[in-house]
Amino acid sequence: MKLEKMYKQMHSVLKGSLPDEYIREKANLAMEILQLKEERNAVILGHNYMEPALFHFIPDFKGDSLELSRKAAETDKDVIVFCGVEFMAETAKILSPDKTVLVPSDKAGCSLAESITAEDVRMLKKKFPGVPVVTYINTYADVKAECDICCTSGNAKRVVESLGSDTVIFLPDEFLAKNVAMETGKKIIFPSVHDSTPNGYKGSEMIGWPGRCQVHEQFTDDDVLNVRQSHPDAIILAHPECSPEVTSKVDFSGSTSAMIDYVAKTDAKKFMLLTECSMADNIAAEYPEKELVRMCSIRCPHMAQITVEDTRNALRDLKFEVTLDEELRKKAERSVQRMLEI
Repeated sequence: MKLEKMYKQMHSVLKGSLPDEYIREKANLAMEILQLKEERNAVILGHNYMEPALFHFIPDFKGDSLELSRKAAETDKDVIVFCGVEFMAETAKILSPDKTVLVPSDKAGCSLAESITAEDVRMLKKKFPGVPVVTYINTYADVKAECDICCTSGNAKRVVESLGSDTVIFLPDEFLAKNVAMETGKKIIFPSVHDSTPNGYKGSEMIGWPGRCQVHEQFTDDDVLNVRQSHPDAIILAHPECSPEVTSKVDFSGSTSAMIDYVAKTDAKKFMLLTECSMADNIAAEYPEKELVRMCSIRCPHMAQITVEDTRNALRDLKFEVTLDEELRKKAERSVQRMLEI
């Protein structure tokens, strides 16, 4: 692709929101990335929360983290550059052990993934022996390795029901667990692993963990009420990492890809998304005929670490590489594969 063509494509999407000089700089970087990608035999993955200049013009594949990791595993590329946070790149490494996996920033963490450790899981299993453990894909590999099966925000209910167990340990997102508990008719409890007193549990119960996404925990039912009052014709969508007080009042709750599909397929013209704000920017650029209500501007500070410049640097310098102990990787892979089998 010629530089001028890349610039014109970027300008058509980003004009009005970014200065022309900035767009031209990003076009130059994008062209450099495309050349490096060929030289490195690389595939670039872009999560839905990437900034528009990166999301629309750099990745070979765009979407949710697990979907991206599976697509990368099917390629014959030697290098995977995951434009997302570290646990996502770890999942790519779990499914592609023979490929070099890079994450463009060493500061791209996650409040939710960091809310729980492998030792926490071991203590919970000791406290509730024999109870199956479901771990959300938004966790680090050592936590995945300690669980029985993984889940995504889109298939969590199905995974829990597939276990056929009255009692399930569901980690680590507090709000996702509460939403799934409501869907499956389970009572939810949040025991302390540091309390030596045994916890009794009876009947259909879900054992949760007080981890939260620092973006989605900020949305409240007042946000929903304000949108209803100010924009009564708007369809409101929320991620399942939002609290039940929020998800119970919106029109649709689903994963990032599910929300994008909903906007694309419905006839409604006005939407409000209760999720990371850059995704609304990306949808607005892709569907200019639809109106995105901008009543929130919550940006994930970890996702914001990933830029076009960082992506260029990762490919150019082959940094920052994600590595996993092979025994741990195999244990984590079993948990992911069990999910895929259902």
